Amino acid sequence: MNIPNGTAVLNHFQKSACSLTIEHLQCIRDDRVLFDDLNFSLSAGQLLQIEGRNGSGKTSLLRILCGLTLPTEGIIYWKNQDIQDIKSSYWASLTYIGHANGIKAELTPLENLAMTQALAATPISIDLAFALEQVGLYGFEDVPTRTLSAGQQRRVALARLLVSEAPLWILDEPFTALDKTAIRMIENWLDAHAKRGGAAILTSHHTVNCPDAFSLVIGNA
Repeated sequence: MNIPNGTAVLNHFQKSACSLTIEHLQCIRDDRVLFDDLNFSLSAGQLLQIEGRNGSGKTSLLRILCGLTLPTEGIIYWKNQDIQDIKSSYWASLTYIGHANGIKAELTPLENLAMTQALAATPISIDLAFALEQVGLYGFEDVPTRTLSAGQQRRVALARLLVSEAPLWILDEPFTALDKTAIRMIENWLDAHAKRGGAAILTSHHTVNCPDAFSLVIGNA
């Protein structure tokens, strides 16, 4: 599946190449070391799947990579700059979808996407009804989101990927509550994103079926 306005997105990525470097990252929660001396890098066109047993710190790692929480030790560089020094521009460069959907239950899917588009640092000019159609929600644009199934609500959250030009995607269990068809749709999006020069980091119990994906195991596998 092609994400709309592909050419505009490609041009944006070419002007601001993805480059994420993690050095000596450590995370301690409740006096327990989740991971220590973690080092890796991610470049344009790459997809990284974080793997590990439950409780190994996968979600904690993603939140640290987003700059939402601080590591116990270590530094994260975005285009050779410490993300703590460039928070605004770094956050403008990423789209984060957490384990929770991050949508307003009282709003409609269309209203949720309109809010996301209005807040995006680099919004894509796209018909929002069309974006919802791409995630299989044709006919559900104007119903309260709380009335949708868990899988449909997850699709509303993932539709946020269609309304922003952010080159870095950070996704926590994006396939939760999705059927096989929807999982393949998201894999196609990830593949297209990488081919345009974007990059993504995600956690999932499902092995990502994309040619540019590689994995990193944290904690005790």
